[in-house]
Amino acid sequence: MVRPHYFRIAALITGLAELVSPGWAQPAPEPAAKQTPRAFAVNPALDGELFYEMFLGELNARTGDAGTGYALMLDAARRSGDSQLYRRSIEIALQARSGDYALAAARAWKEADPASREANRYVLQLLIALNRISETTELLRRELALSSELAKLSTLGAIPQIYGRASDKTLAATIVEQSLADELTNPHTGSAAWIALGRMRLAAGNKMGALEATRHAVALDPTQEDSAALAVALIEEGIPDAESIVRKYLAQQSKPDLRWAYARVLIGQQRFAEAIHALEIITAEKPDFSEAWLSLSKLQLQGNQTAAATRSNQRALELIQAMPANERPKRLLTEAYLLNASIAERNKDYSEAANWLGQIDDSEETFSIQRMRATLLARQGELTKARSLLRQLPASTPDTVHRKLQAEVQLLQDLHRYQEAYDVQTELVALAPDEVDFAYQQAMLAEKAGQTETMEKLLRQLILRHPDYFHAYNALGYSLAERGERLDEAKQLINKALQHAPEDPFITDSLGWVEFRLGNRGEAARLLTKAFQVRPDPEIAAHLGEVLWSMGERERATTTWQEGLRLSPDNGTLKDTLKRLGVPF
Repeated sequence: MVRPHYFRIAALITGLAELVSPGWAQPAPEPAAKQTPRAFAVNPALDGELFYEMFLGELNARTGDAGTGYALMLDAARRSGDSQLYRRSIEIALQARSGDYALAAARAWKEADPASREANRYVLQLLIALNRISETTELLRRELALSSELAKLSTLGAIPQIYGRASDKTLAATIVEQSLADELTNPHTGSAAWIALGRMRLAAGNKMGALEATRHAVALDPTQEDSAALAVALIEEGIPDAESIVRKYLAQQSKPDLRWAYARVLIGQQRFAEAIHALEIITAEKPDFSEAWLSLSKLQLQGNQTAAATRSNQRALELIQAMPANERPKRLLTEAYLLNASIAERNKDYSEAANWLGQIDDSEETFSIQRMRATLLARQGELTKARSLLRQLPASTPDTVHRKLQAEVQLLQDLHRYQEAYDVQTELVALAPDEVDFAYQQAMLAEKAGQTETMEKLLRQLILRHPDYFHAYNALGYSLAERGERLDEAKQLINKALQHAPEDPFITDSLGWVEFRLGNRGEAARLLTKAFQVRPDPEIAAHLGEVLWSMGERERATTTWQEGLRLSPDNGTLKDTLKRLGVPF
């Protein structure tokens, strides 16, 4: 019977050069049709009898009798000690999908030549592919012992990718840690070893262990870029304590590529002001980085910095158009044209926006183009035509049908047509009742449409079906707090959400707001300050500012609101707060 893991084994060996660093890569075997016995004839140890045995082994392997071919080839390898014959034995076994036989050949090779790093590596890789991770400790140690200092660094760097095929990530991390015991304290290789271990721990879900490993790596070599890259990955995984590592490194080293990775994480976390700052540094240090200019333009436009967005996108477009036509990335050119259309739309120059859309020649972006055209129609009072345009988009799969409806919902939300948006979202939920995010968005739109009872009913249904979906607890608790209703229950719901996501700044904001509604202003200020420090956000700024204002800390409140307005001048929650409190803005 063919076992699924044999396919992984074959992929591991034949595609190894593409999967791992050069320190681990095996020479790729030639295709079977090109392999001939001539390759082995150069070895004087291959006398006539051995050559004939090898020839028969090759002939049997090619004519479908892999078992006989393997046995003959392995016997020839054992009698001659020739590494090429051992390697060919392994290949025949893998082609026959027999991982156990491949492992037996590799072990025979290693036993015959204990000093062979290649034989040791084959055994190691095959055991990993067979998910026999616990048997690899000494093999990995041997691989490192057989490596020069320079090659050892490559080996360490490749470990997370090689063990990435292990099904039990926790066990793999433990085995790697045991294998690296000597390297972790080696001043020459310790930093690389800790980084490898950190990535293994992160893959196993041990985020705090990965952070500890990163700190060890930095302590041994603060100039190591890979440790800062691992810290960026930890930030993306929701470990804010890793941020100081990245910031300290970037303060000392000019590394645009690392800063770019950090900026993308900031964008993903909606920390737009910090992302803009990072992108401004990148474009100053690397002014020909067109993709960074595009990202900067998008964020500037989002923050209503239309003039700055125009300049940034113009620079990006100049760089893209200066590339040779055959090297010009169509994706980036399309993004630049779409951005110019969005800028024109923001300036209410709808004909100019349509002109930019007309210049896009990218069939893969048909959906984005038509969605923008629908927005232009809606902005000009042609909402019925806009919705019809979206409905007429081709949709051959459930996913494309969902995207069409989501685009229509977003269009209606942008126009504050919340009841109609809710109706379309309800249609979407009916098509995909198991999509929890669709149901959650339906509840949020019900609230915006003034249907608070419907919103509460939908959220409670969502909690019953998906008790781990903490966003529902937070949304319901915050809604009750905002309305000043059932505040004790609101606090319980928000605390329930925090149990699932204890570091989430928006849930902390909700808890701070309910404490304020309960009259606990000091605790509210503490929680909201913590949330705003972790995630500068205009709505958190609105809440924190109001709490500080009520405590008589007018100057600090004003500073907080100003920061919120800088982040998003048109944020509705913040503007409503200032208007209600009679604060000019």
